Amino acid sequence: MIQLHTFDEPSAQSDALAEAVGDALTATLAARGAASADAAVAGNPTQHATLAVSGGTSPKPFLQTLSTYALDWAHIDVTLVDDRWVPETDGASNARFARETLLQNAASGAYFLPLVDTARPLDAHIAELNADAQRRVPDVAVLGMGEDGHTASIFADAPEWDFAISTADRFVSVHPGSAPHARVSLSMSALKEVKQLYLFISGQKKLDVLTAALAAPQKNAISTLANAQGVRLDVYWCAK
Repeated sequence: MIQLHTFDEPSAQSDALAEAVGDALTATLAARGAASADAAVAGNPTQHATLAVSGGTSPKPFLQTLSTYALDWAHIDVTLVDDRWVPETDGASNARFARETLLQNAASGAYFLPLVDTARPLDAHIAELNADAQRRVPDVAVLGMGEDGHTASIFADAPEWDFAISTADRFVSVHPGSAPHARVSLSMSALKEVKQLYLFISGQKKLDVLTAALAAPQKNAISTLANAQGVRLDVYWCAK
C-alpha cells in the first residue's frame, strides 16, 4: 500500500517527514513501555526504538530538523539503511553523513550503530551483523530511491540481486555494477518487516519511476518492495 504525501517546497517536505518520524518513534517507545509494565518482569531492560536512515544529499535538511526534536533520544538507536564499504573518514560514508547531520543537537544522545567496519573482511562482517541480536529490524526506516529504482543498496545490476531480494538474512553485501564501492545493505526481507517505512524523494523523474514501479512489476527494488503484500510505504515527494 502506497500513501503519497506531496509538497511544493523542500522545507515543508522535510518538516512534515521529521514530524511523522518523530511521532512514529514516540509511539513505538510508548507501546514498548506499556508492554514492559504489563509484563512486570524483574530486571527487564528498558526498551528502545530503532531508526534507520539513508545517506545522500536530499535527506540532509530532514535529518538536521529531526536532530532538534525533543524526543527520548537516550532510548532511540540510530542505524543506517545501507552504507558504502569505505572508512568513516571517507566523504562517501553514510555513517559520517549521519553523524554530521542527525546525531547532533538533541539527537546527540542517541546510540549509533554503524554498518561498516573496514578492518574486517566484508563477508565476515556481514555474517557478524546477521548474528548480532542487537541488530534488530528497524522500527522506523527512511529510504531514498535512485532513478534506476534501487532503494537501500539493492541494485538490480548487482550479482547479489537474486539473493538480496530472497534471503531471510537481515543484511547483505552488494557490489553494484552502476555505482562505486561495495555496499552493506538491509535485505528486501528486512525492509518488508519495518513497521513504519518512509520514502523521501523529489522531482518529477523520480515520481515517474515510482509510478511505473507500481503500475507493473519491474526488476528493481522499489517495485519489489512497493508491490509486496502487507507493506505500507509512506512517500514524501516534493515537486522541486
